[in-house]
Amino acid sequence: MNDHIKKMIAPIVITAVFLGYLAIYGILIFYVEEWQGKPVLLILLIPLAALGAGMVYVLYTRIREIKRGEEDDLGNY
Repeated sequence: MNDHIKKMIAPIVITAVFLGYLAIYGILIFYVEEWQGKPVLLILLIPLAALGAGMVYVLYTRIREIKRGEEDDLGNY
């Protein structure tokens, strides 16, 4: 297996688990609360969507770093 692919496995798995957790949490918000068009529920889901988008962006930048050959992401600091 390519060395770059091995280094991509952990960030992808962590992102998938985190997004799954956010999805389950978001679905539970709809089922626990009586969804009748309440805007409060949408306000609760906006931060979840922002966290998910941020996590996908961090995964994208990490994969780019790995492909460029940066061994650790702390090399920029």
